[in-house]
Amino acid sequence: MEKVLLVRYTEIHLKGLNRPYFERALVTNMKRALHGINSLAAEEGGEGLPAAEEPYIEREHGRIYVRGVREEAFEAALDRLTRVFGIHSISPAWAVDKEWETVVAAAGELMAPLVEKAPNSTFKVFARRSDKHYQFNSDAICRELGGRMLELYPTLSVDVHTPEIKLCVEIRDRAYIYCEEIKGANGMPIGTAGKATLLISGGIDSPVAGYMMAKRGLTLSAVHFYSYPYTSERARDKVVELTKLVSKYAGEIRLHLVPFTEIQMTIYEQCPEKETTVLMRRLMMKISERIAREEGAMALITGESLGQVASQTLEALNVTNDAVSMPVFRPLIGFDKDEIMDIARRIGTYETSILPYEDCCTVFVPKHPVTKPKLDELRASEAKVDFSAMIEKALADAELMVIR
Repeated sequence: MEKVLLVRYTEIHLKGLNRPYFERALVTNMKRALHGINSLAAEEGGEGLPAAEEPYIEREHGRIYVRGVREEAFEAALDRLTRVFGIHSISPAWAVDKEWETVVAAAGELMAPLVEKAPNSTFKVFARRSDKHYQFNSDAICRELGGRMLELYPTLSVDVHTPEIKLCVEIRDRAYIYCEEIKGANGMPIGTAGKATLLISGGIDSPVAGYMMAKRGLTLSAVHFYSYPYTSERARDKVVELTKLVSKYAGEIRLHLVPFTEIQMTIYEQCPEKETTVLMRRLMMKISERIAREEGAMALITGESLGQVASQTLEALNVTNDAVSMPVFRPLIGFDKDEIMDIARRIGTYETSILPYEDCCTVFVPKHPVTKPKLDELRASEAKVDFSAMIEKALADAELMVIR
C-alpha cells in the first residue's frame, strides 16, 4: 500500500493538442513547489530519518500523481500544492493492487477513522474505471464495495444524494482509494502566458491584482516606488513581505525598488497641485515600462478599480495609459473594495496590507485632485519639466531583490 497525492486539473483539459505543453508546465511548477519538502521533514524528524529524496511526479490520463512524499511532510506538501495555479483539487489517496479483496481491505482501513469519529454517518461509493478489462464495471464497484462497507460498519447508512462520507475508487494501473478532495487554486500554470510587471504598493489592491494575473499563467516581476525619508524603511519592508506572500502562488518574483523622492518633490514643487497625483502615476508608468522591457515583460499590471479614487476615473486612467505604449492589465477594474478585501483575506495578504506604514502614493496628496483630467493639459504640465535625467537616476539607483 502506497500513499500518494492524486492531482486533478480542469481548464487544461480544454487545450486540445496543446494540452501536453500545459501539463508539463504544471508538473514543473509542482516540482518547484515541493522542492526540499522531504529534507524539511527529515530535519524536523531528527536523526531517525534517512537522507531525503525529492518526491517524483507522474502524468497519466488526466491525472497527476505525486509519489514519494514522506508521511511527516504530507500536510506541508498539500499546503504548497494548493497554491500551485493549474491544480483544481488534490486527494491524499492509497494506491493498492487491483485485486478485489485488496481493494476492499484498503477501503475498510481508510474508512475506519472516519467511522470511529462519526459512527452514524451516511456514505456513498464513487467509482471510476479506466481499466475496461477489470472484473467489475463502475456501477458494480459502487454496489459491491458499498455492500462490503455496510457489512464491516453496520452503523453506517447510504445516502446517494448528500453523503457525509464519499468513498472514491479509481481503477487505473492500480486502484486508488480516497475520501477527501481538497480544493486547489485553479487557473493556468505559471509561465504559460508570458511575463508582465506588477506595480506594487503597500496597499490592499495591487497584491491581489498580481495574484489574479499570475492565476492566468503570467510570470511576474514587480516594481515598487518609495520616497525616503517621507516613507519609512518599515513601509519598504512591508512591500517586500507582500511580494513574498504573492510569490507563494506566483513563484519567483524579481522586485525592483525604485527611489522616487526627487521626481515626486519636483512634481509637487513645479506642477499644478491638482494634477500631482495623475502626473506621479504617469511617471511611475514610464519607469515601470522601462523596467518591464528590460525584464522581457509584455504588459504592466496595476491594482486600479474604476472610480475608487480620483486617479482611477475613466479620464484619469486614459491619461495614465497615454504615458506608455505597452498594454496595462487592470484585473480589479470592475471590483468594489469589499470584493477586493475578500480576496486579500483569502490569499493571506490583507493583514500585511493594512499595517499603518505609508507608501509614496499617500504622501503629498492634493486637497482637491483633478478627477476629470484633460490629456492635452496633463501632457503640457509634464512637458514643462525635464524629467529625463531624474528618470535615468531613479533607474540607476533602483535595487533588485529576487523574492522566492
